[in-house]
Amino acid sequence: MLDVAISQVTTPRWELPEELACLGAAGFAAISLWRPKLSDSGPAAAARQISAAGVRISSLQWAGGFTGGDGRSFAESIDDALEAIEAAQILGAPVLVVHGGCRGGHTRTHAGRLLVQAIESLLPRARAAGVTLAVKPVHVAAGGGCFLTDLGESLELVDRFADAGVRLALDLWHFGQNSGLGELVGRLAAAAAIVQVADRCGPPTLDADRLPAGHGSLPLESLVADLLDAGYTGPVEFDPVGEAVEILGYAGVLQETRLVADAWIGRRTAKQHAVRTGTSVRGAADRHHLRPAGSRRSHASSHSVSPG
Repeated sequence: MLDVAISQVTTPRWELPEELACLGAAGFAAISLWRPKLSDSGPAAAARQISAAGVRISSLQWAGGFTGGDGRSFAESIDDALEAIEAAQILGAPVLVVHGGCRGGHTRTHAGRLLVQAIESLLPRARAAGVTLAVKPVHVAAGGGCFLTDLGESLELVDRFADAGVRLALDLWHFGQNSGLGELVGRLAAAAAIVQVADRCGPPTLDADRLPAGHGSLPLESLVADLLDAGYTGPVEFDPVGEAVEILGYAGVLQETRLVADAWIGRRTAKQHAVRTGTSVRGAADRHHLRPAGSRRSHASSHSVSPG
């Protein structure tokens, strides 16, 4: 129905054991892992802890920056991505999120060629490891110079490979108000390996918070429902970051997110039952809307994509 996961970028100060215990207490069975948080224990130890807690891994974030904008060479970025694929294999993470990075002084065309070349280099190893590469586009106003900013172009990139090992990471915070989203929903549902969910007030910007679902104005519930109706079956990763998260506290965010997800599931189930039985649904809402907490300015710059 709805495969819900929580991202580690939401809880950066929690150690993994506390994180797993709190996820279980809040009723979550899946987690999206953030590579910097694996640096202390390593992927093998993390895999043992996660397995013992009975939690699934929805994805690993992230590899990329193949254009040199962060000071690394192309070869160094490829080596880092290969390490990420190996970590994903050890962890049992089915998806590795891939960022194209910024132009890095290149034309958009050449930056795109470098991304394609990188995926071509990584795909055989990823395929052997059973890891899907999920390329993540970002909104042009919030991308910090990233060149992969168009959903249509991103879908064309995935289609170019025609390989189940290359898919899309769809972030509704970036594209939840995209004017062409409705026309692309069928293709997005087929191409997406993960869907990332956070709310916002106003347009996306570099310093805008990723609010908890229901604290902003995005029609997240209806967007997720449209993707599910179009055939999407992958995880929905909630990953709020910023002042609202700090105000609510990590445990509070988990509790609220569980309530939101359960409300979405309940209304979807009721709607499907009504369609089957020909009855009407009373009191259905377009989304679970909560009182906004905090300002829009983010205090989690570590979540932003490297410009390279």
